[in-house]
Amino acid sequence: MARLGTGIGWRPEIADAVERMPGIDWVEVVAENTCPGHLPASLVRLRERGVTVVPHGVGLGLGGAERPDGGRLAALAERAGILGSPLVTEHIAFVRAGGPLTATPRLEAGHLLPVPRTRDALDVLCENVRIAQDALPVPLAVENIAALIAWPGEEMTEGQFLYELADRTGVRLLIDVANLYTNHVNRGEDPARALDELPLEAIAYVHVAGGFARDGVWHDSHAHPVPRPVLDILTNLASRVSPPGVLLERDENFPEPAVLELELETIRDAVRDGERLAVKRELVRLGRDARAAAGAARAGRRGPAGRGDGGGTGAAVAMAPVSAVAVAPPVASTVARTAGAPALVPVPGVADVTRQRVGLAQAALLSALVAGTPVPEGFDRVRIGVQARALAAKRAGVVAKVAPELPVLLGDGYRPAFLAYAQGHPMRGGYRQDALDFVERVLLDGPPAQGRVRRELRTWWLDRSGPAPRSGSRLARVGRALIRR
Repeated sequence: MARLGTGIGWRPEIADAVERMPGIDWVEVVAENTCPGHLPASLVRLRERGVTVVPHGVGLGLGGAERPDGGRLAALAERAGILGSPLVTEHIAFVRAGGPLTATPRLEAGHLLPVPRTRDALDVLCENVRIAQDALPVPLAVENIAALIAWPGEEMTEGQFLYELADRTGVRLLIDVANLYTNHVNRGEDPARALDELPLEAIAYVHVAGGFARDGVWHDSHAHPVPRPVLDILTNLASRVSPPGVLLERDENFPEPAVLELELETIRDAVRDGERLAVKRELVRLGRDARAAAGAARAGRRGPAGRGDGGGTGAAVAMAPVSAVAVAPPVASTVARTAGAPALVPVPGVADVTRQRVGLAQAALLSALVAGTPVPEGFDRVRIGVQARALAAKRAGVVAKVAPELPVLLGDGYRPAFLAYAQGHPMRGGYRQDALDFVERVLLDGPPAQGRVRRELRTWWLDRSGPAPRSGSRLARVGRALIRR
């Protein structure tokens, strides 16, 4: 894997600052927010300077029960080509559920949700990853995600799950140490054990980010400073393997550029601390081996009957480990040998019944989170409530970004109005559609929009709801209702 160095997530709000930051070797962009034909001037200038740009997808849903959508894969491949990227990345997550596979309503999560660590889910994920690999022009790396909830009946730890995924598909791993910390707080999982079990040689790069504690859980917000425990996990990882790249993620609540630069330097320090630990550990090992070899040599000179000729092969056998360490080339693991190439372990086609089982479980969970249906058996009801509120808050925040006029028009009433809307109205498309649906409900239900605000919201909605609809359509009915009001 090529060395990437130290990077930062490129966002429009900090584009100018990123260009001026010293020591930025590469940036990562949200793939779905990048238009190939209209790259931001800042990204163009960074690429002209030789800064690597990596597209990071959030909407593919590789952990979902259905096979990856061909259009989404083509769009990700196009972005990789336009940006000249050495790889693309996505998440080990599902983001939608339902539909024909399960004969249930199709639902969008609007955010990343964890897949169950079961054999069924792993089989589906492996096949989906292979489909994506075949469709992409560059290698794929997939990221471990943060979770507020745990699936009942899981069969593997996170490290075991990731190891098998990499071993069976040759996919690279994007390890988010902030997500390891989140899962430690929220699910009691040991980050050190996860690092013990990971195929470290499969790591493409590492994410680092901040979060906050609320409702008794840790939220991976990407909007707060990186806490010390996350940096400690990064140091632990860097003491085991030299990560090809490390990237700071920050999505909102951006501080001054000097603060971001200081945080990047703190991340570099954490990596250097890990590298120093690795050197110390190696020196200790070499010293221990040397002492053991010297002791074995002295014993060999005495011989079994006190002879000084070593009694044959005793000394040679004792010295073999030292010579092997000194001259033998490293032997790559299965994952290292197969990364970026056909997997040595075959990935058979997944039966539709397996996909259906996974799909039904995911649809039941997502319906409980966004549509208020009963919580599936075995889940923590309190945590389901926390996750549901987090999803609604995420929707409110993203809609405010894609339709910034709405929080301006509604002021302090925007957030409570949107959260009330979200409780009874699951997403039925992307965030722009969600914004249209929200304004439609506000206009039809009355408060909080009155007077001038109502007129401006009506104009906003009519301007964005497409061409004049047929008289019998839902849009026509809404339009007539707006005119009457």
